Amino acid sequence: MIKLTLSAFALLLLSACTTQYPNQQLTGKQFPSISGESLEQTMVTIPSDFKADKTLLLIGYKQDSQFDIDRWLIGLDMAGVTLPTYELPTIAGMAPRMFSAFIDSGMRKGIPKELWGGVITIYKDGETVQKFTGNQSPNNSRVVLINSSGEILYFYDRGFSVDALNKLKETIE
Repeated sequence: MIKLTLSAFALLLLSACTTQYPNQQLTGKQFPSISGESLEQTMVTIPSDFKADKTLLLIGYKQDSQFDIDRWLIGLDMAGVTLPTYELPTIAGMAPRMFSAFIDSGMRKGIPKELWGGVITIYKDGETVQKFTGNQSPNNSRVVLINSSGEILYFYDRGFSVDALNKLKETIE
């Protein structure tokens, strides 16, 4: 019973309203320096830890963002796009930080262990990222292609579409 009560309390805190930021157009801008921890429990600083010519970030602000992220991942695979790709569950606020171990544990249960390195949870800098990209339509993932210096080469936040995938693919090539 106590576990159920704590889970209900955590869910209530996590679903509380956050500050609304208008969506932005980010192509050509510098991605902010943020840090997070992979599900493998490795600390990562973005973008400085990414050395590839191009890296794709799929940012989600709500659990429901995973549906859109999955569509992007399937589309990328079907289109034969291969480049370093990371999922960034990005949660703003103090309450989620208090429950980060609980949240990450839940994600580990639903994600195969070999993929844990590609999932980096952002808690401390969650507000920074949401303010930078905008968080309207939070179920849509933020698709961010950066180069090795962190410059944003492509940005899209309106939900998966084949046209958006093709434009991303053109930018990658």
